[in-house]
Amino acid sequence: MMLKIFWVSLLLASPLISFSQKDSTTFISPVKIPILLSANFAELRSDHFHSGIDIKTQGVVGKEVVAAADGYVYRIGVAASGFGNALYIRHPSGHSTVYAHLDRFIPEIEHYVTNEQYSRRTFALNLYPPSGMFTFKQGDLIGYAGNSGGSTGPHLHYEMRDSRTENPINPLAFYFGVKDTRKPIFEQLAIYPLSDDSRVNNRNSKRIVSIQGGDGNYYIHPDNKITLHGKIGFGIRAYDLLNGANNKCGIYSMALYVDDNLIFRYVADEYSYSETQYINSHIDYESYIRNRVHYQKAFVAPNDKLSIYKDLVNNGVFEFNDNNTHSVKVSITDSHGNSSLLSFNVQSDANSPEPITDDPIPPYTMMRYDQPNVFRAENLYISIPAGALFDSLKFRYEVTPAEKGMYSDIHHIHDIYTPILGTFQLKIKPSEIPLGNESKLLITKQTDQKTKSPLKSTLTPDGFLTADAGSFGDYYIDIDTVAPRITPQTNIRGADLTGRKDIRIRISDNLSGIRDYVATIDGGWALFEYDQKNNMLIYNFSKSRIMESSTHNLILTVTDNVGNSSVYEAEFEW
Repeated sequence: MMLKIFWVSLLLASPLISFSQKDSTTFISPVKIPILLSANFAELRSDHFHSGIDIKTQGVVGKEVVAAADGYVYRIGVAASGFGNALYIRHPSGHSTVYAHLDRFIPEIEHYVTNEQYSRRTFALNLYPPSGMFTFKQGDLIGYAGNSGGSTGPHLHYEMRDSRTENPINPLAFYFGVKDTRKPIFEQLAIYPLSDDSRVNNRNSKRIVSIQGGDGNYYIHPDNKITLHGKIGFGIRAYDLLNGANNKCGIYSMALYVDDNLIFRYVADEYSYSETQYINSHIDYESYIRNRVHYQKAFVAPNDKLSIYKDLVNNGVFEFNDNNTHSVKVSITDSHGNSSLLSFNVQSDANSPEPITDDPIPPYTMMRYDQPNVFRAENLYISIPAGALFDSLKFRYEVTPAEKGMYSDIHHIHDIYTPILGTFQLKIKPSEIPLGNESKLLITKQTDQKTKSPLKSTLTPDGFLTADAGSFGDYYIDIDTVAPRITPQTNIRGADLTGRKDIRIRISDNLSGIRDYVATIDGGWALFEYDQKNNMLIYNFSKSRIMESSTHNLILTVTDNVGNSSVYEAEFEW
């Protein structure tokens, strides 16, 4: 018995992984400035885990980015969203590194990319150059940090991957200048009843509990009594801080003990891109959608297949069915071995009285997570594949009359607070089909009065509009007959643009979104870069592409996702 207590105490007092001396020679920092992080590996994001670390670039674009180790470029990406301008380098160690949101590449790569864009007549592309085309020694300049793609501010997104699987791994497993002596911080505890007869302080509903303490030691105030009955799960709201910055980063590992027995643990060393959407089961999805607050669960849903989970006992669920007091401990650590511990006691109630009911349960249809589910109603058909639900679901449905301008009633499909994995098939029958505009109809999700999310939709022979939906919520049929808007940011028609370095044109669409754009200058295809987050097209003047001191003709055609097009034409001097 004494031996068991000794080992449990040792586990609680130290991280649950071995923080041996980290390799500081294989990889160096990818930037030449002091390295400070604004985000770390496996941090919680919308619909995904963060696959790398975000390195601050002092609030500006243009800082030099270097190869972290010897290697060759095996992929180059250019995109209006996501990683934007990105380089992928493979190394002899069996690792690959990724450098994303770059402002630009070094001239040799920039020239290669531009030629490929003109050859393929596209801005966005993925290139896979031969292994000997672009090789670098450790520390060689490869590009310049920026704000391209889905970035919301200047920084370098830096990843490390296992070259065999392309799985992202934690870059902080290597030492290259990131300093962290700060302990993770607990904010709140969440307690979840996980069956109809489970109770948290006599209620069958989640309870959020305040946490006190600091400097690695946290507790629940003794006056804040917790009484539990039945199957219970725990979750925490917590974050980590690294030296030199106050950005709230993610925690590296978490472990849950009940009566000093380990029943749940996760460690964020590596994961697969194919499993990243399981984040919506790993977190309290309802709290995130309602309040944009992340609670990480210390229990696992039946269809949550994240590989980061370790040492599970009953999937982290504990059943309180006696009249004893139980100790609960939650340990969290960061990648540098700093740890914090939350300790508290709960009272188990073997004979829970009738619960205090928060809300009546509306009629529902039971759906199992491990089998296909089909639901039919008037003018509605839903098909949910097996495995799309994280847990079995009490599915609810309502319908309300159409509002002005809608082409169907509003179908309230369960609720927006229940996540799904992948997509399900959604079919809605229009109240009318406008002759000649059949292809303009769209199934649309209405989040609120101002926010609408249209789905790529197809009219089927049976008169239904069908689409793949990625979430539950309120859906109806809308129509898009309005062409995209094209708005030059400066006067182009008849203007003398001599001395200007670029042309900037804003493009936007009222509903279905931009599908593509094609620009020509003097009849030849012209490369306009697409800054999607700012709805901006940018053409950079080049003496090698058009003749100087001449009159030029620009034609820009922008098409939305249902085929509406706008054309802008202008003559200018340059």
